[in-house]
Amino acid sequence: MTAATTGPVRVVGTGLLGASVGLALRGHGVDVVLSDPSRTALALARDVGAGRPAAADDDEPTLIVVAAPPDVAAQVVAVELAAHPDAVVTDLASVKGHVLDELRAVGADLTRYVGSHPMAGRERSGPSAAVPDLFLGRPWVIADSGSSRPESVLAVRSLAVDLGAVPVAMDASAHDEAVALVSHVPQVVASLAAARLQDADDAALGLAGQGLRDVTRIAASDPALWTSILAANAGAVHAVLVAVRSDLDAVIGALAGADAASGPEDVAPGLLATIAQTVARGNAGVARIPGKHGGAQREYTLVTVLVPDTPGELARLLTDVGEAGVNLEDLHLEHAAGRPVGMAQIAVLPGSAEHLEAELTARGWRLVS
Repeated sequence: MTAATTGPVRVVGTGLLGASVGLALRGHGVDVVLSDPSRTALALARDVGAGRPAAADDDEPTLIVVAAPPDVAAQVVAVELAAHPDAVVTDLASVKGHVLDELRAVGADLTRYVGSHPMAGRERSGPSAAVPDLFLGRPWVIADSGSSRPESVLAVRSLAVDLGAVPVAMDASAHDEAVALVSHVPQVVASLAAARLQDADDAALGLAGQGLRDVTRIAASDPALWTSILAANAGAVHAVLVAVRSDLDAVIGALAGADAASGPEDVAPGLLATIAQTVARGNAGVARIPGKHGGAQREYTLVTVLVPDTPGELARLLTDVGEAGVNLEDLHLEHAAGRPVGMAQIAVLPGSAEHLEAELTARGWRLVS
């Protein structure tokens, strides 16, 4: 498919996001010019195919993509707007209000600036982690500056569509409140939970299952990057964390009361309900997270299968699921500690579960109840 985005496109910042943008545009045949203060990062981005280093005799870019952390994004955007007076400039920073406020303060040309934020990433960083399909199917927020020309907004929207993303129009403040709730606070909570493990006994860690891995997966993120993000979105993150603290204080109080009681029957009225309601509200919140088919998550049935940890076994299982005529809605893998076997949790529509269990059992698979 021919891209609506035409080159040259200048990408400033060749980390994961910038290099992935370059790779995706190069796949469409778009001329991509790269710039980065780190000569090593620039050379690596060039070597992975994200584009070519900027040269003095380059044609003027039509679009400039700034892939820099929130604390420096506005400064870089302002420099690019001034240096290239005919180009549309967007930034990919994960906080939009902070960047826009700084650009307003320095009198930048906001008619050619459109903030944006692709909701995509990986635990790994840098140009070596870049992939051209990083944005495929992911929301890409487009935040009009309030003064952006329609053609500037269209250029950024076209970029998102060309990279396979789904454009979502939001203003900067609404974006920052949203990402505080769905991205920034989860990062803080995951980091706090993972930090409790630093001094844990090895015996306790040996009991860890998939639940702990699920909760702490994003805690392996870059501290410097997240310090920049959280500081730039401090107000919105603070508001959500205060609400979380209030809920946590209620649970702590209920647990203290339960611990002081001589038995469950002696726990003061309402304390157990506080704990149960906390878990129930979590159930309700999880149910609202959009699922595979959009909208609220659908109810699936899990079929859990033991899979030998040998080459080809997982592929054989997935082939058998397909030959059984059952659509796999989701898949989670969990390794059994110290054993050469894993558990594959196959999510299917409830009406398909019994048929799949019978088919897999007949094919020699061992199911876990």
